[in-house]
Amino acid sequence: MNSLNINCKNCNNKLTFKIADLGFSPPSNSFLKDLEHSEIYYPLKVYLCEKCLLVQINEYKNAKEIFSKDYVYFSSYSNLWVNHAKNYASMIKKILNLDSNSQVIEIACNDGYLLQFFRDMNSLGIEPTTSTASVARNKGIKVIEDFFDSNLAKSLPKANLIIGNNVLAHIPNIRDFIKGVRIALKEDGVANFEFPHILNLIKYNQFDTIYHEHFYYYSLHSVMNLFENENMYIYDIDLLDTHGGSLRIYASKVNKKISKKIQKILLLEKQYKLDSKDGYIGLQKNMQNLKNKFLSLLLRLYKQNKKVVAYGAAAKGNTILNYCGIKDDLILYAVDSSPHKQNLFLPGSHIKVLSPSYLKEIVPDYIWIPAWNVSDEIISNVKEIVKIDCKFIITTPKLHIINV
Repeated sequence: MNSLNINCKNCNNKLTFKIADLGFSPPSNSFLKDLEHSEIYYPLKVYLCEKCLLVQINEYKNAKEIFSKDYVYFSSYSNLWVNHAKNYASMIKKILNLDSNSQVIEIACNDGYLLQFFRDMNSLGIEPTTSTASVARNKGIKVIEDFFDSNLAKSLPKANLIIGNNVLAHIPNIRDFIKGVRIALKEDGVANFEFPHILNLIKYNQFDTIYHEHFYYYSLHSVMNLFENENMYIYDIDLLDTHGGSLRIYASKVNKKISKKIQKILLLEKQYKLDSKDGYIGLQKNMQNLKNKFLSLLLRLYKQNKKVVAYGAAAKGNTILNYCGIKDDLILYAVDSSPHKQNLFLPGSHIKVLSPSYLKEIVPDYIWIPAWNVSDEIISNVKEIVKIDCKFIITTPKLHIINV
């Protein structure tokens, strides 16, 4: 598996080992207002740097194009995610002894889903997308509408706490980003970043988390290496259930003694051979197996005249739809609770997104849940709000049907 003239964004080593090839697709959050205009398809290939172990895709579409002013992902539409943010805020305030004089900065604050729980102190959000930043401001949150980098960091107040949830994967110039975090952090400050752990992507075949917005897929080893290159040190972690299994790192300017939890995860990664290319060899085969099984199921249901729809217009789902080549003949429509996605069309598949209330109009026999990480919440919504008896299809970590 060879690449052509692609270098690692961390160490500049030439990338020669491709661990996953999902063909060509449009960016997963590039929803369409109509079907009159053509789309641009980009390669979606994932590489491992055998020198620094950073897993990455090439930057085919500029981040400023992906995170445009009309970005459609709003974090607050997931109750589970908002509760996760609330619990984190309560926990970290106690751990760091934060008070009304403390300065908190969240990078990529989206619609204020998290900073709303820090309004009792000096809080500041950095968010490049106008659509989400305006909602955060309506919640009384101060927002700088820009991309975070080392230059912007010089103008910010020094922070006791810097937060970035699921943002580390989205930064093409990751070295400069971490340099900016160091600049904006107080000498005794702490930076928390959450990101999906690539160990779970490999272990549970979570390849649907691969899309053009995600430039990187981190092991603990690779992210520690990145931070140390910029004189930042990861000294502790929390293991999280979010997004199919994530890590929350604690980083500082001071080289502290690392926790036993870090040592345990590093050992686990070595046991799964993530310290070499050997641990990644089976991913492409597992992807293909899931593709074959999912397509076979949808084709069988189609022949039986069963109505299949999707609940949740998630980026995860768009990755699978485009990898499998699925259109609206096999999945009639999608529903999503976010009004910002409703009446748009999914990129590539051109499946129309409607309100969940539409489930009453054309009642499905099966509902596919692309956002498997919040499947319990979605099933509850269908049962309690829409009150439809049907079967649910889950594709990750393996294809199965839930009868409710």
